[in-house]
Order: sequence, then structure tokens, then C-alpha cells
Amino acid sequence: MKVILLERIHKLGQMGDVVVVKDGFARNFLLPQKKALRSNKDNLAQFQVQRVHLEARNLELKKEAEAVHAKLDGKSFVVIRQAGDTGQLYGSVSTRDIADAVTTGGFSTDRGQVLLDKPIKTLGLHDVRVQLHPEVISKVSMNVARSEDEATRQARGEDVTQIKDETPEFQTFDENAAFDEGAAPKADEGEAAGKTE
Repeated sequence: MKVILLERIHKLGQMGDVVVVKDGFARNFLLPQKKALRSNKDNLAQFQVQRVHLEARNLELKKEAEAVHAKLDGKSFVVIRQAGDTGQLYGSVSTRDIADAVTTGGFSTDRGQVLLDKPIKTLGLHDVRVQLHPEVISKVSMNVARSEDEATRQARGEDVTQIKDETPEFQTFDENAAFDEGAAPKADEGEAAGKTE
């Protein structure tokens, strides 16, 4: 399906570009989100009339996003999760969890703005991108820990997933030493002697 982009779409094109996309992507995402129009003569004429207005609106939104970017970029947010001794989470941290943590931190975001390359499934500090505008992306750090205390330790640089080297102490059994110390009962020896007669 051919569509006219109403805003910049990552890996697709700039505002005003006519691009060919899969029908499902256009019907389920671009058209309902008002990010594009079907490419035909009427819509092309409508876009040309509204182009100046759309570009002005886009510039205004970009300035607002850059102001938020200046405050948000480089911030760290804590997410508390249960995990095993090796640091493997019981589940994962999703885009919704990240958006909630950033919103709790004072920046209004939704999960559609969180760009997560792979799911977060371990404890530690993870870099995450938040798309404030199609042209403005902030990087934040997610501190995934089992408790607030552990999060503070991780922020200082400690590795909380390190398993302490605990070597078990094995006692070796020495038969000669056991008999020398009288560890074997005397009654057993007498019974054994009585059986041999």
C-alpha cells in the first residue's frame, strides 16, 4: 500500500515522503495513529494544503521534546524485581515497567516511547532509549535490583550477582587415626572375637 507520511518514521522516511508499506502495517499502525494518509490525488492535495501547518506543529513538538530531553537524558531509574542468586530475574522488565518507572520519576511517558532492543532478564544497570519525538531520543539507565539497598550498591559499581566463593570443608576419614584414638567401640571387638571361636 502506498502512503504519504505525516511525520518522520524511523527506517521509513521523512514527512511528505510517499512510501510503499505492507497493508497490515498501514491499516493497523500508520493510518489509525494518524502518522500517514493513503496515497491518492485527494489526499496528496490535502497534504500539500496542510503541509505548512504540519511542519510548524512538528517543529513545536520537537522543541518541547528537546526541552524534556535536556532533563531526562542520562537519568537513572530503579526497578525492583525478584531474582535468583545468579542475578537471573523471575520474569523480565517490560516496556510498560520502564515507562511506569520513568513516569514515577517525573517524566510523562508511555510504553510506545520506550525502545527496547531485547528484554531485560538480569539484575544490573541497563541502558534504554526513550523516544520523545521521532527526531529526539533520550538514553536512560534502568537499575534493576532486588531491593533499594541493592540498587544503591549497584549504582556505586558493586556486582551484586557475584556468588561468594564458599568452599565446603570436607573431613577426611582416616581409619588408623580413628582406631588409635579409640573411636571404635571395644564391645564390637569382643563380639567379633567371640564369633571366631
